[in-house]
This record gives sequence, structure tokens and C-alpha cells, in this order.
Amino acid sequence: MNKQVVLPGLRWDTATAVYPMNDATAPCPQGLLVPDATQKCDHVAVVFDKGQNPPEITIKQVSGTVHTVLADGVAVAVVARATGPAPSAEDVLLVERHV
Repeated sequence: MNKQVVLPGLRWDTATAVYPMNDATAPCPQGLLVPDATQKCDHVAVVFDKGQNPPEITIKQVSGTVHTVLADGVAVAVVARATGPAPSAEDVLLVERHV
């Protein structure tokens, strides 16, 4: 079944890849960038270990258009945008890692 996921301003079905993690054995949660050539921007994904509860995603404004993505209170990504809306927790893709 091919289900298209569409969120306002975000299309995970057009993502081209996921940048690899430096250490796949490092503890989770971990942040990843997901390039999207269609929208000419990157998206944020948070990876958590299989069997764990998905982390709670929150966004904290650092300054102006710079925001930190937190997973269970731990910073996993920093997003800086020249234009456009601030990221929201709903924009972050949660990925369960099968080790």
C-alpha cells in the first residue's frame, strides 16, 4: 500500500534520502536531516530505538529564525531559516530504529 503523507509545507513522500548517522550504535534519540529536492529544503527526522516510546518533540526559538528541535528535552537539531514559517513539532518525522 502506497499512502501519500501530506502535511502543510511538508511532503515526506518526496524526500530523496536520509543522511546517515555517524554511529548507528549511539543512544537515541538522534536527529537526522532528510533532503527534499522538490521543496529545496531539508527536513528533520528523529530516530528512536525499537521498543521505546516515541520521544516528545518540542521546538524552542533560539533567536529570530533559529530554532532548536528537542526530543524529550534533548537538542537533536538546530534549524535556521532565511524565510518561511518556524518549524513545528508536527513537521518532525519520527523514525523507529531496528537495531
